[in-house]
Amino acid sequence: MKPTTRRTLAAVVAGAAAAVGAAVTPAAAAGAIPVPVPLGGAETALGMELPEVAGELPVPTAGAPEGPRYVEGRLLPERTLPQVPVHGGLPGVDLRQPVPHVLGEDFDHAGLDAPASGLRTLTPGLSLDAPLTAPDPGALGLPSPKLPEAGVLAPALRTAPVADLGVGPGL
Repeated sequence: MKPTTRRTLAAVVAGAAAAVGAAVTPAAAAGAIPVPVPLGGAETALGMELPEVAGELPVPTAGAPEGPRYVEGRLLPERTLPQVPVHGGLPGVDLRQPVPHVLGEDFDHAGLDAPASGLRTLTPGLSLDAPLTAPDPGALGLPSPKLPEAGVLAPALRTAPVADLGVGPGL
């Protein structure tokens, strides 16, 4: 392959990578990706008003786990398998539905707005201790046997979802 061909190929690959990186970065920075549901063609074909639907899909990001902590008297660290924080969100939805004047003439649309809400989680972790004690100077520096210890660090989930439901004319 000629050097000019290699340079051209490298420029094309670099340009494609920059374009993909530019397309991905705003979505990841936003925290949620909008997902419209196009129903305009079906509305025209059927000759009637259909619901308007749009959604949001969250982009989960993993955080840095808290490192193991060494405790005096234990051979293994306190958190052998640390918990990993994951930040993301619950999916959101925006729905506008026509209703046939169920509640009177002024109420012909119902709307539901449930935006993507933040979600913070911690994965399960594990805490273990060896079946030996720390070296004992009274026993010539040898450890003594003991019962092994194992503990599961429970996962955590924190969120506060919200939703607005409304009825009115032409929402």
